[in-house]
Amino acid sequence: MGKPAILQLERVYYPVLSAVGVPVNLLAIVILSRGNCGLSKCITYYLVGMSAADLLVVITDPILRWNVQIYYPNSFLNITPVCSLIYFLRFATTMISVWLTVVFTFDRFVAICCEKLKTKYCTAKSAAIVIGTVSMVGCLVSIPWYFIYEPYYIIDNVPWDCIAKKSFFRSSIWGAFDMFHRVLTPCVPFILILLLNVLTVRRILAASRVRKGLRGQSNGENKKDPEMENRRKSIILLFSISGSFILLWMTRVVYQIYARVTNIQYYYSYSDPRYITESTSMMLQLLSTCTNTCIYVLTQAKFREELKNALKCPFVLIDKLN
Repeated sequence: MGKPAILQLERVYYPVLSAVGVPVNLLAIVILSRGNCGLSKCITYYLVGMSAADLLVVITDPILRWNVQIYYPNSFLNITPVCSLIYFLRFATTMISVWLTVVFTFDRFVAICCEKLKTKYCTAKSAAIVIGTVSMVGCLVSIPWYFIYEPYYIIDNVPWDCIAKKSFFRSSIWGAFDMFHRVLTPCVPFILILLLNVLTVRRILAASRVRKGLRGQSNGENKKDPEMENRRKSIILLFSISGSFILLWMTRVVYQIYARVTNIQYYYSYSDPRYITESTSMMLQLLSTCTNTCIYVLTQAKFREELKNALKCPFVLIDKLN
């Protein structure tokens, strides 16, 4: 009897995601870091930070967790202390990636809706401080995950694999921590991004009506507004990033709420609809680590140009050598 379809899909999906996620995020980091994409330093810092966080998520989750578990079950990475470390890194990098999306959304909200705060907050220095703070807090908050797991079995005094301790399900302290973590990532970010985007849209629509009215009175004709054009490009980038985040995380958020309410602790089989739903939600969630680079390509003309130059570079070097 063959393996369940969901397991067969995982065996293909995670290696493909790893093979795509690492190079696209590396490309994004290199291209954006060059500063030739026509974006402000503040936006560039956030986009580089988000790409770096996504790259770390790809390394710790699809590669170190799933691919090793599926294809190398007896490697040293499955020794319990190493396995626990991977789980800690997985939760930390995911939290950092999610909250960098939130702070980027907040930065664009301030830039569009808060004129007085904009000059002080929307700077490269502030962006660097915010990114560093989010990264540090994400690591500190995730430390308890390292201590949640115990060996699944022991061979020759060597602990192997990771399974959650029974106290994790019975202790009110661990229960509170689990709830805190689920609320912190991704429930609160999900709500914040939705709220900030709604407020941003309201502000844009109101400002556009006023500006069109003023330009119509002064010019008497319909001409392109450079400021509104720049704002439009910034908004397209913001909404594309936050929109893809919301769509790809939605299933995960809904399932986590359902799992907590119904107190799901195990599955009867790999064909259990609940396992299939959770597995699918995780695959969609991890897909979000690869989408931002595609968004830059689709929405940023200068990024496309830089990408073309980067792809041509090896062929140019080979031509020169010949």
